[in-house]
Amino acid sequence: MTKYAYVVVVAGVCLWLLPFVLTGWNKSAPQSVDRRSQWGLALEVAGYALMLPNRFWAASPEPWRVIGSILFLVLAVLLSWTATRALGRKHLRFVAAIGTEHDLVRHGPYRLVRHPIYTSMLCVLWGIGFMGTPPLLFAIATAVFLAGTEIRVRIEDRLLEARFGEQFREYRRSTRAYLPLLR
Repeated sequence: MTKYAYVVVVAGVCLWLLPFVLTGWNKSAPQSVDRRSQWGLALEVAGYALMLPNRFWAASPEPWRVIGSILFLVLAVLLSWTATRALGRKHLRFVAAIGTEHDLVRHGPYRLVRHPIYTSMLCVLWGIGFMGTPPLLFAIATAVFLAGTEIRVRIEDRLLEARFGEQFREYRRSTRAYLPLLR
């Protein structure tokens, strides 16, 4: 069971990452950029790093942990594939930026949440964490990750509002940020 846990997590993370590799990143000069979003990314990465000491690859997790991990990783994979397909290369960037070619994407998973890639990243975090992270460390890693995500969401929302005005404000009123059931 020990190696099985490792295979589940590694396969899930690789399948989650693959559509980003296949789609590629927009490298053109943006019209508007906010590099402060990199602080949010740093906190998200710190959240993942906090999960690594749990040594899931050396543990023999209970079946409920494996099932929870698989469910979150499958959801993460579905969201990453559908979100990158909806965005396409012209919108996919590491830093929060808006280009002249930018559209307000509202189809695919963007009908359910404004930032489905962050939802998928949270699902990856939880997929890793469910394999054996102690509850306190799981909660701390989640809090650090969510702090980073909030930074990124707020920055991206400001850029989108500046570019799309009332159209984005209506989208924000009608669509949750990245957790579909929470306001």
